[in-house]
Amino acid sequence: MTISDTKAWLRTAETIIEALPYMIRFAGQTIVVKYGGHAMGDAALARNFALDVVLLKQVGMNPIVVHGGGPQIGAMLDRLKIKSEFIDGLRVTDEATVEVVEMVLVGQINTEIVASINAAGGTAIGLSGKDGDLIRAEKVTRTTRDPDSNIERVVDLGFVGEPTKINDKVLKLFEQSHIIPVIAPTGAGPSGETLNINADTAAGAIAAATNASKLVMLTDVAGVLDQNKKLISQMTAAEAKELLRSGVATGGMIPKLETCLAALADGAQAAHILDGRIPHVLLLEIFTEHGLGTMIVR
Repeated sequence: MTISDTKAWLRTAETIIEALPYMIRFAGQTIVVKYGGHAMGDAALARNFALDVVLLKQVGMNPIVVHGGGPQIGAMLDRLKIKSEFIDGLRVTDEATVEVVEMVLVGQINTEIVASINAAGGTAIGLSGKDGDLIRAEKVTRTTRDPDSNIERVVDLGFVGEPTKINDKVLKLFEQSHIIPVIAPTGAGPSGETLNINADTAAGAIAAATNASKLVMLTDVAGVLDQNKKLISQMTAAEAKELLRSGVATGGMIPKLETCLAALADGAQAAHILDGRIPHVLLLEIFTEHGLGTMIVR
């Protein structure tokens, strides 16, 4: 064995030693992971993610995966020549569109993630929010203001929903088992109709309902940035609110921070926003002292 080989093995041993206290600390705890973006679209990153989730389960944690699928839904709608209407950047989901949403999220993406985790040595089961009455939801409406007349009007977004109740008893069944639940973000409306739910929102609601130790959101950015565009490694909920109030947080980071804050207020212990394009970022954030993304605590 060469000196370089010895140094590499020593680094591996040091990494395991650094991770051990966190494995002990979070054993038996629920970790809700929102999986999406480029992390889900890249084959190598998808394999890494599956391995990471299996490892979390193997060391005694209870990972729950909630996945998105916006680009795949858009691609399928294009293939089927179903045109979408957008209001303030939000897709209006009519009856034809929600059928495609359910087909892609539940029938395609969910089964692919389950297969990937199973191939990595785990035992995953796919669920939609309608299975076991897991996610009850109500229709979302938005208020828009006409710039000329300054008159507000309520806009119906169709079959788009927000969670109103999470059946956490279904998820508790998996805690003492070797099974990893993988959840597609659809829910049942008041009449049993399928409602399309934003994956971030669904993950936040599930993290709150299960009192998760961590809500981890995999994104396509490094994390939350300050006014100087520097990564914020850790902040409190109050500091996150100030970023929103001051306008430092912009664009897609606004709803992600709002989701994290809502989850923390309703039961989750910590929230993390990570760059899912980094291999094994999930393990590096949970099992190392400094992590790679942004952690938000109460």
